[in-house]
Amino acid sequence: LSPLPKTELPAPYTPWMEIAQDLPQLISSRQLRARVQQMPQLSTWQLRGHEELHLAHLVLSFITMGYLWQEGEEGTVKVLPRNLAVPFWEVSQTLGLPPILSHADFVLANWRRKNPTPSAGCAHRNLDTIISLPGGESLRGFILVTFLVEKAAVPGIKAIVQAIHAILQQDEESLHKALQQLAEAIGDMSQALKRMHDHVDPAVFYAVIRIFLSGWKDNPAMPEGLIYEGVAEEPLRYSGGSAAQSSVLHAFDELLGIRHGQHSSAFLHRMRDYMPPPHRAFVEEIHRAPSLRQVVLSSGSVRLRTAFNRCVSALVDFRSYHIIIVTKYITVAAAKAKARQAELGDRPGPPTVKPPSALEAKGTGGSHISIFLKSIRDSTRAGLIPA
Repeated sequence: LSPLPKTELPAPYTPWMEIAQDLPQLISSRQLRARVQQMPQLSTWQLRGHEELHLAHLVLSFITMGYLWQEGEEGTVKVLPRNLAVPFWEVSQTLGLPPILSHADFVLANWRRKNPTPSAGCAHRNLDTIISLPGGESLRGFILVTFLVEKAAVPGIKAIVQAIHAILQQDEESLHKALQQLAEAIGDMSQALKRMHDHVDPAVFYAVIRIFLSGWKDNPAMPEGLIYEGVAEEPLRYSGGSAAQSSVLHAFDELLGIRHGQHSSAFLHRMRDYMPPPHRAFVEEIHRAPSLRQVVLSSGSVRLRTAFNRCVSALVDFRSYHIIIVTKYITVAAAKAKARQAELGDRPGPPTVKPPSALEAKGTGGSHISIFLKSIRDSTRAGLIPA
């Protein structure tokens, strides 16, 4: 998570910030595309440091998604205008991120504290997003619950470093302690994920929010991709935002030696291109470290094997619960949306309320979601060390 992200860009970039702060209304009133067309062409050279660049990427990615999906999946455009495409491309190149909304923007850099000094015990109520899209409280809840899942993972990330250090030092006691901390962190992530039910309406998520996370790769609504005017003459294709772009589960998989099937593994590795480069490097560094599984097996320690298996089981439980969430918010919500649409018939309504049929069975990253999630859950379970 970005530590205390910036919430304002320097004065020259006020036109971007004004549009970004007004996005939900501009999209719902179908005025965003007109506003973007009037936006001045701004250079990115006055952006200083990673924090300003990350905020610029967040702002431009949200404006881009709103611009693309303002009219729903049946009213897409083929060209992103130069005054948006060029600065978005430049900022993306500097950060090593793709020019599309990713998990790094949507969650990791899109949070702020309402009160800088909150009272004890209500830290989660003090959170808010920096930039928003249509979806109201459900969108806010979706972003911030995902934020809390990432936050719960922090002790687990630290435990990875401690575990690898313990392996290199041949310190069984420290390794056992690190594995206990990792299992506890994964369990806390599952508990945080359960809060989705309290803060996100499935109908709003499916019919309103989800389309704005959709990309232009493996998406039937935009089969040719998107031309970034002033950047490339040919269309470019990028996957939409996906939880698979979070480095957390990739890091856990690498430490625990989880091996996914060929198709799932190829998709997950492609999602690493959507991570900030230091995150990607961290995951790859874990991959190069000595095998934890081999250390546990060769030690013959029942205590280490039990701690290792507890981590794997916690990861299986997390992935199983993710399937429950996806079933509720996509599979069941899709069926209900389709039934509602059948009742409405051809009566006019806003395009974003229509079921986004192009991604009915797919994740916003482009994977066939149910098959993919069950596959990685099952391959995680296969990582248990038998007694």
